Amino acid sequence: MKKGNWRDRGRDRRRLGYRSDWQRDRTQEQRTIQTPCLYRPRVPCPSISELPGFYFDAEKNRYFRLLPGHNNCNPLTRGLLQEREQEKHRARMITEDERPRKKAPRAGLNSALLLQKRHLGLLPGNSYSRLIHEVKVSGMRRHRLEVQSSESSSPNTDHFRLIVGDSACERVFTVNDVSHGGCKYGIMNFRGCSRGSLSVKMCDNLYFTNRKVNSICWASVTHSDSHVLLCLVGMAETPGCVSLLPASLFSNSNPDQPGMLCSFKISTAWSCAWCLNPQADKTFSTGLSRRVIVTDAVTGRRQTYGIGSDVLAQQFALRAPVLFNGCRSGEIFSIDLRQKGRRDHSWKACRFSQDSAITSVRILQDENYLLAADMIGEIKLWDVRVTKPVRKYEGHHNQHAYLPLHVNEAEGLLMAVGQDCYTRLWSLGDGQLLRTIPSPHPAGKDMIPSVVFSSQLGGNRGLPGLLMAVRHDLYYFPYNSDYQEGGGVVTEAAC
Repeated sequence: MKKGNWRDRGRDRRRLGYRSDWQRDRTQEQRTIQTPCLYRPRVPCPSISELPGFYFDAEKNRYFRLLPGHNNCNPLTRGLLQEREQEKHRARMITEDERPRKKAPRAGLNSALLLQKRHLGLLPGNSYSRLIHEVKVSGMRRHRLEVQSSESSSPNTDHFRLIVGDSACERVFTVNDVSHGGCKYGIMNFRGCSRGSLSVKMCDNLYFTNRKVNSICWASVTHSDSHVLLCLVGMAETPGCVSLLPASLFSNSNPDQPGMLCSFKISTAWSCAWCLNPQADKTFSTGLSRRVIVTDAVTGRRQTYGIGSDVLAQQFALRAPVLFNGCRSGEIFSIDLRQKGRRDHSWKACRFSQDSAITSVRILQDENYLLAADMIGEIKLWDVRVTKPVRKYEGHHNQHAYLPLHVNEAEGLLMAVGQDCYTRLWSLGDGQLLRTIPSPHPAGKDMIPSVVFSSQLGGNRGLPGLLMAVRHDLYYFPYNSDYQEGGGVVTEAAC
């Protein structure tokens, strides 16, 4: 019999399909590398690794190639995929909120049980207050209000840019973008009914401007909230200004004179605030680039303070004529109007800072405490006596937008709308996030909702609730779970 050599034995093994150990290991390694890109894995992997140039679709359980985003031909990028996931999450939250009976935030948590525990002494006062608000906030449901004007029966088609309520929340000043450019502004009058519904009447006169509205606040000139202070940014040959408009100017029903109407040549004002302290009566401030101007609305006399940064947020204290300012540099400082004539920065009563540009400052009733929000999404409660933060409110989302804070101490709530278009409500006392409300419309940089919250929305007979304006729609979130849709139509008819 003929003896075979080692070459013949190797040839026979390959013909019969035999492979050495190193060949089997190498083939298995090649299949492992190619499988995520070309084939569906037979067994789902517990951890999905991120491959450069590919993304993993969890529903189809496979990888897909990312398309370049520079050809403008249906690009597929990570940013687009992230937006899709966020939209799916928003749609799921909308579906949960529209259920007839929303589940309690905690098992067995309801108003009757909390009240019983409070009477038995099993629940401290602070915990009871927070938990009862948690129950009420979790039960708020969305109701759409159909806005109609008195001059036309056609619905509103202009997008809301900003809404600001007065101290009694019976009137809301609105700024709407106009399709042909510029904006229009006016006043909506609210009135609450005994059954919890809301009646709204649009003002007769709407004013148009081709300038951008930067900041708004209500002003008390002749009586409480008698005027509106408006900061307009100049465009092209039209200079910017600060206008003091009487609220009666927006209604034809008042035959009397509209009252004092003033316009101050203050260009590019980022923020404004009205002083209610008698020691600085009829005084307002404007925050500009690298300076603060305090103006007497009657005499026109001004006091200018030089600052090293742009002033984006302002608010006056009530007990003393002290102005708190928030800057683009992250610095927060106060100005005591009683200390005049100082040319250096010694007029700064107190100063502290956060890590990014300040977008909003709010002083609490106990004026030793101040809330501040910045452009990296941090919200802090500061003790101005020791200039240290005492509490943080987690969950807010902001990267570069000018977003205000809303505080309601009567209900113990803090509210803010994030750049992701979610409205979040925190417990003011302990900083716990109580609820996150998704926007009724898909998120976008021009679709950030504007909100107003009041303990008596619509006046003395009103109930606590949240008013939300997004795009051309107006929504109402009342505490009352038995609110009827028919009572929330925005028309001129009274309750």
